[in-house]
Order: sequence, then C-alpha cells, then structure tokens
Amino acid sequence: MISARKFGIAGLALIAVAALGGCGEKEQVIKYEQGKYQGKPDTQPWESAPADSLYTRSTWNKGDKSGWETALRTRSQNQNEYVRIGQ
Repeated sequence: MISARKFGIAGLALIAVAALGGCGEKEQVIKYEQGKYQGKPDTQPWESAPADSLYTRSTWNKGDKSGWETALRTRSQNQNEYVRIGQ
C-alpha cells in the first residue's frame, strides 16, 4: 500500500516537472519585413486534385479551371431546393 508520504512526494515531483516544463518555451515572434509575405503561398482551387469519394462525382481534372467552375455550379444547383422539386 502506498503511504501518504510517498504519495505526497510523488505529487510534488510531478508538480516540479510540470513547472520546469514551461521554462523551455521559445519565443514565438514573427519578424516582419516590409513588402514580403511570410506565409505559405496559396494555390488556386482548381490546381488541387478532385476529391475521390463515394459521395462526390467530380468531372474536372487538376488544372482545369472551366471544368472546376462547371462542377461548382452543378454542385450549387444540386443543393438548390427549387431546382430539385421542379419549380
């Protein structure tokens, strides 16, 4: 059986380890340079490959802007309740 003294020492050791763990935090400051973008460059949405899923039927290919726009327009119309019920 664990005595109260051993339990207290283990608790203090755990607190000491947790307190010392915060001392190793590095400073997280962005060094901004005027006119230079620091982040990851964005790609166009049609430059990524279509999702390969049972629930999506993408007809566009990677890099095909007009096919991507058509797929997006078709998807939007399939979510339009007025079109779905025939009004």
